[in-house]
Amino acid sequence: MSNFDTLWDYNHPEETEQKFLRLQKQAEDSGNIGYLAELLTQIARSQGLQAKYELAHETLDRAESLLNKDLIVARIRYFLERGRVFNSSSRPLDAIPQFLHAWELGIQFGEDDYAVDAAHMLGIAEVTSEKRMEWNMKALEYAEKHPKASRWLGSLYNNIGWAKVENGNLEEALELFKRALDFRMEQGNSNSVFVAKWCVAKVLRLIGQVEESFAIQKELLAETKQTTNPDGYVLEEIAECFLLLNRNEEAKQYFSLCYDRLIHDDYLVSNNPERIARIKEIAGK
Repeated sequence: MSNFDTLWDYNHPEETEQKFLRLQKQAEDSGNIGYLAELLTQIARSQGLQAKYELAHETLDRAESLLNKDLIVARIRYFLERGRVFNSSSRPLDAIPQFLHAWELGIQFGEDDYAVDAAHMLGIAEVTSEKRMEWNMKALEYAEKHPKASRWLGSLYNNIGWAKVENGNLEEALELFKRALDFRMEQGNSNSVFVAKWCVAKVLRLIGQVEESFAIQKELLAETKQTTNPDGYVLEEIAECFLLLNRNEEAKQYFSLCYDRLIHDDYLVSNNPERIARIKEIAGK
């Protein structure tokens, strides 16, 4: 049976879902219940990323019906994906117990990678910033001690960095984002390196190093122009830099460009309407 996890493209969940669905009949015919249950959890994840939450829960119901006490990995993955669907559909209080089950099973059976995945999700889903930080630090400590979970270090540096930004600890956040960038560059994934550079540049702007931030964002803009449409978040940061540099007309132009892109970002529009409204106002839309 093929390793379906290698088929994941998180930027295109609809295409990933179709790949997984094509494997489903083969998995059903194989009689390998553990493989099928795990595959179903990933089909559900791809559906959740498309905001098809009801369908994702139905898929997870089928995975749940296959589980038994011996299918450790399938059980952990089931709890992880049930939690992710709850969390993505704005039901964190339902998500938290699922992630806790996944964390406990991962620790108990030495499934280090999944354990850290669960802890990092608790660092996202928990209600208070203190609890989120507690879980992020717990995940980081575990990942640093367990090589099988080391791939999570970049994400954890990033998540803890944003928690530091939220609490106003910008210098500490910058150091974490730089560590994340170093880690991503070692991994060699261009998309992850791009995001890590953007995070460093944003915090540089927030601490007043505007020219340095501006230079990085312009490099990122040049990258996106070579491969696809300009990234809305890069355009936003360039606009913010122009504003701080008192280049107001250029700021207005770039706020307008970023608005035209970010207005189609459903998550941002739903969760940060004030930010969208500010961009629209400055852009003169």
